[in-house]
Amino acid sequence: MPQLIVEPTSIAQWQRLVRDAGREAQRELDEELEGYLVMVLARGLREVEGLSRVVALDYLHSLTAGSGDRARGLRDVGDRCLLTAGLFPHRAERRLVRISYFVDIGRTAYDTLAGQLGHAAAELFRHIAVAFVPLMEVLQAMRRLDGRPALNALEAVELIQDTGSEAARRELARYTDGLLGPEISGRRH
Repeated sequence: MPQLIVEPTSIAQWQRLVRDAGREAQRELDEELEGYLVMVLARGLREVEGLSRVVALDYLHSLTAGSGDRARGLRDVGDRCLLTAGLFPHRAERRLVRISYFVDIGRTAYDTLAGQLGHAAAELFRHIAVAFVPLMEVLQAMRRLDGRPALNALEAVELIQDTGSEAARRELARYTDGLLGPEISGRRH
């Protein structure tokens, strides 16, 4: 059983979990990405019911909304895709889509948002769009910290093929005792 370490605030607790998961995923996030991921966790998990919404429709609705609602909608779509792909990847199978569906829509939402914002905020969301796969891998590692597999073997193969995820490659190696994995190729992000 994992050791329980209690931090003084919920934000500090999330930050510790993100750092521990980053080590598990062999992904070191910079301060900006770590801070954003902590914020997404603190805000997003209070609104778990929103994760069941159809993200493609919400993305399209966001594109046609007024500027304030557009920015908020695009950020929410990106955040929900990140949480789904990272913490709840099995929801993809139930919806008959691959995890990369959420990766692609989430990245596109963040990148579109970057194009709508001023310089400083645009840079942040461009950075998040580019780092979507590593952020997802950190979230998936949180499942492993709790002793659960992050992905099943098929999900791992699909993520390797679709995103080039190194964490998915390591997950697949756990299922195959290292016999499979290197020869499976995928896009690199």
